[in-house]
Formats: sequence, structure tokens, C-alpha cells
Amino acid sequence: MGVKISDSGLMVVDTDLCVHCGACVGSCPANSIFLKEVIITIDESCTQCGLCIRVCPMGAIDEPEGKEG
Repeated sequence: MGVKISDSGLMVVDTDLCVHCGACVGSCPANSIFLKEVIITIDESCTQCGLCIRVCPMGAIDEPEGKEG
């Protein structure tokens, strides 16, 4: 599995899987996801709705481990 980074502990992005397509950015109803050059960041306004997980074609976004849903 690739290197995982998490911004503020809300969602986890696998940087080896992410192809920087921006699908998650456009899908976020809270406008919490940003694409800066080749880095996806998720800020504290994330509501963990999971829409970004469902639209990511590469499966690069997931909930942090230990989150109970």
C-alpha cells in the first residue's frame, strides 16, 4: 500500500494511488477538498459524508482507521 497522508485526521489519501484527477474536489458538498499542484488536502470543514470516497476512480481516499460509522 502506498504512502498515506491525512489532513486533520478526517480522510486519508493514498498518494501512490491518487492520479490528481480532481473528481473528489468537484464532488465535495462542503468544499473541503483542494488540489494544489499534485497534492490533495482536506480541511477541517470536512463532514465525512464519504462522497469523495465513492467518486474516486482510483480508490485513493478512505476514512481514517478506527473510525466507526
